[in-house]
Amino acid sequence: MSWHPHLWHPTTQVATSPEPLQVHSARGSELVLADGRRLIDAISSWWVTLHGHAEPAIAAAIARQAQQLEQVIFTNFSHAPAEQLATRISALTGLERLFFSDNGSTAVEVALKIAWQWWRNQGSGDAAGLRRQVIAFEGAYHGDTFGAMALGERSLFTDPYEPLLFAVARVAWPHSHWGDDAVEQREHHALRQLERALETPTAAVILEPLIQGASGMRVVRPAFLRAVAERVKAAGALLIADEVFTGFGRTGDLFACRRAGIQPDLMALSKGLTGGFLPMGVTMASERLYQGFISERPEATFFHGHSFTANPLGCAAALASLDLLQAHPERFQQFELRHTPLLEELAQHPLVRRPRCVGTMAAFDVEAGEASYLNPVGKQIQRHCLEQGVYLRPLGNVVYLLPPLGISTPQLEQCYGALRSAVDALA
Repeated sequence: MSWHPHLWHPTTQVATSPEPLQVHSARGSELVLADGRRLIDAISSWWVTLHGHAEPAIAAAIARQAQQLEQVIFTNFSHAPAEQLATRISALTGLERLFFSDNGSTAVEVALKIAWQWWRNQGSGDAAGLRRQVIAFEGAYHGDTFGAMALGERSLFTDPYEPLLFAVARVAWPHSHWGDDAVEQREHHALRQLERALETPTAAVILEPLIQGASGMRVVRPAFLRAVAERVKAAGALLIADEVFTGFGRTGDLFACRRAGIQPDLMALSKGLTGGFLPMGVTMASERLYQGFISERPEATFFHGHSFTANPLGCAAALASLDLLQAHPERFQQFELRHTPLLEELAQHPLVRRPRCVGTMAAFDVEAGEASYLNPVGKQIQRHCLEQGVYLRPLGNVVYLLPPLGISTPQLEQCYGALRSAVDALA
């Protein structure tokens, strides 16, 4: 296949990238290419395909909803699928209010705007400079829209837009791995940094609970997150949890915040929300924040919206996906046990460093050249695994697996076999 004359692919440099593979269909954990080849989708198509491709229960729910109500403006109307989804996710997250958007980046934007305007509505975000600081963590990635970019780590991806990004205070992210003996010292340093940063009146602190995904599957311990949450609360700031990646079973519990034992004020969700079928994002907020926008003053209104807010088809897909998650919790609760022996064996390889595993995610670093997203070793491993029937997308020298929940044991073993073959080839 050649490059299509009218398409512009994301995060792709056409001058140096191979032509895209033509996908004909997909089922379960497999992609079927136009030439008949089959590939195991070992990263859930950018972390969205939760249960598996073409999951029958979700497809059927969307079809039923399409026969009844496919879309309606959500400003003057409501509908049962949106109300049911809000009730269920509220019960699961402990956050009473749900605001719909279109994807993970916009879900983060909504959380940031709610936090910022809430303080302004309280009279603590005025020109005097009160509660104007936002704190994020080193290595963070929160999306590609402007507010989300500003919250994320400055990098090659954000350099062209630097003059347009607002300042954010940064705190170290003390990520760890199996056998890491120095993590407590790094956590202590990071917490001291946070305490100093919080001395400045702060509107909100945002974090990716348990795992920073795009920056290299960088894992922190639950105890660190609990210590962060305690300090944020003591300082009177709001805590935003970006669970776009970690939500819906990816970390071994329905939400990473639940596994870590923290309760944020705001939570951004997307990716696995609809089981990977349809684009949708939601931002959960506490009732306290919601009440801060109820006023006779028009300027207190949260003036934000999207054309496809609360799309009924997306809501139907999300409800069906939740049904599957709650009917079969063992599929995500026990996935870590499936990864562990296979990763332990792979970790014996001399080029494999810093193995880590949380829920459905398993990762390691390859000891080859610079630790960087641009390290070409990732593309070498990707090419090798494609030849073995496995699709991966390493983050430079960081290699990870994040398969659909429905992947079979032979398929998971095939993924690890392909990785072993790939690092052998490098050696």
